[in-house]
Amino acid sequence: MVDREPPYPRKPPLSTPQKLARMAGIGLVVLIAAGAFAYVNGSLDPQRLTPARVVDVFEHNNGVHPGYRRNHPKGICVAGYFESNGAAATLSRAQVFAAGRTPVIGRLALPTGNPYSPDSAAPLRSFAVQFTQPDGEQWRTGMNSMPLFPVGTPQAFVDLQKATAPDPKTGKPDPSKPPAFFAAHPEAQPFLAWVKTAKPSASFVTETYNSINAFVLVDSNGKRQAVRWSLVPEATASEPAPDAKDYLQKDLTEKLESGPQRWKLVLTVANAQDPTNDASKAWTGKHKTVDAGTLVVDKDSPQLNGDCRDINYDPLILPSGIEGSDDPLLAARSAAYAASYMRRTSEVDQLKAEPAQEKQP
Repeated sequence: MVDREPPYPRKPPLSTPQKLARMAGIGLVVLIAAGAFAYVNGSLDPQRLTPARVVDVFEHNNGVHPGYRRNHPKGICVAGYFESNGAAATLSRAQVFAAGRTPVIGRLALPTGNPYSPDSAAPLRSFAVQFTQPDGEQWRTGMNSMPLFPVGTPQAFVDLQKATAPDPKTGKPDPSKPPAFFAAHPEAQPFLAWVKTAKPSASFVTETYNSINAFVLVDSNGKRQAVRWSLVPEATASEPAPDAKDYLQKDLTEKLESGPQRWKLVLTVANAQDPTNDASKAWTGKHKTVDAGTLVVDKDSPQLNGDCRDINYDPLILPSGIEGSDDPLLAARSAAYAASYMRRTSEVDQLKAEPAQEKQP
């Protein structure tokens, strides 16, 4: 365990024109990166948002692409294992943290709403992972390369979707609505500051992926400790993103041909004053961190017939020893992911083969 700043990715600054272009697309970036959220158990109240209505919003804003996830639809399946060093076993009784190896099935993706988006469409990457313990219990987690979320509640997220919804006549958001939303939600300013300097990476394997939401670890004596976690890459960025539509999958396959790719699983232990119920607030200052082990990816496969295709990376599928925090976005994500999963799995038979990337829906 060491004291250091939370392991967030550092990005080189963009030029002024690039910053302006990025800010012009902020509505799209927020929409596609955040994930789907909804109030659960709201189907009997017409004034409350249901999971289905949230998925409807994504389909309205992004179009319907049968058989694909409604968010983060462009991705690639990966597989490997997590090699625990046992350092986190004092914080959690979950078997995944005991010294040893746990198989994983993951998915690296581009957080847009369109499976045909160019890889440079958003300055974000996502990594979802399923750990399967020897006792059969699973830990599923969905992480993003941004360090924090723009807003802290499901209602604020819904309001953001309304503010960034495209006008049917222009295909773009009403230019007056996003500024009005952000003016009314100052909690989004740290996220906007990050977006100003973010840029698309050249590779999945050089990104740091963050849980963003807080979770609670429970040890063998019932002691509880809030944490956030990050996958910190061993690989380092060496070049800017290429000027091409599709490069991330090719880059990953080439790197795996050279050898397995690795990330350290770093747990950031909450201090007493750290909020656990608001993903829009960063944990600042010195924190105790725990290097829990190494996640190793040694193979990939196409998402439409790979092992990750039928996995719903619900962040509340957790083994004994890991629990959700009081963050309201967690239950919201879980509910909306389920709604999206039901729709896309009922459409899989419409996808006879992986379509060419050049093909437009």
